[in-house]
Amino acid sequence: MSAGATKALRVRLAQLIWLAAVVCALFLAVAALLVALDANQDNALVSFVLDVADVLDLGVFDPGNGIFTFRGGDAATKNALANWGLAAIAYLVVGRIAERIVRP
Repeated sequence: MSAGATKALRVRLAQLIWLAAVVCALFLAVAALLVALDANQDNALVSFVLDVADVLDLGVFDPGNGIFTFRGGDAATKNALANWGLAAIAYLVVGRIAERIVRP
């Protein structure tokens, strides 16, 4: 493999890493917004987004038992916004760092 081909491959891989991080962050942000808007969880699309966000939070940023745990009124909304919002930021930061490491 030539140097040019290797460089092109690394650039494409870096772009894919960044795209994956952005998509993960987008799922988490949209899920937090859906919880804040009290969206109908019986809807297939809403349920899908919330299920994907549940997987992406890795248990560390879980709204039920995550880094931030709020009590009282609107606790579910506050937990989702704080924990999934922080998870979205973490995905963007880690994705950008990984992208910079891979990119030539």
